[in-house]
Amino acid sequence: METLKYKVITSEKQYDKYCRILHDLDFSEAKKTKAVDDEIDLLTLLIEKWDEQHRNFNKLNPVELLHSLMDDHKMQSKDLAEILGVNKSFVSEILHYKKGLSKESIRKLADKFKLSQEAFNRPYKLKSPANLRARYARARKSGKKLERV
Repeated sequence: METLKYKVITSEKQYDKYCRILHDLDFSEAKKTKAVDDEIDLLTLLIEKWDEQHRNFNKLNPVELLHSLMDDHKMQSKDLAEILGVNKSFVSEILHYKKGLSKESIRKLADKFKLSQEAFNRPYKLKSPANLRARYARARKSGKKLERV
């Protein structure tokens, strides 16, 4: 009997291994064949199934989710900038709640991490420098002490 190349994911270690393999297949310079496409589809299915059962993305806002996915995939902001086709400073502003995710960024992230777009397309509060300045100015006028957010 033939042994299976991939099995249902049963541990975090196996999950990480399959994510690395999928990443390598996705970014491989080699010509994509039907067999490679099938392997990508199978790994994606196994990873998605694990995520459904073990990860609760609905509790995280899109930026928290992005941080978690970057940690899981051992990614840095420069890797994310490459995926989104933007510069590192723009990614930094997203990760620090200064800029929101565009529709195009949401599409690219959902495709990259094999998640639904809804995971990244939820409301969350941005930290706008202009809003903070206005808040502090109002607080100074009123004499109230304002906690930093």
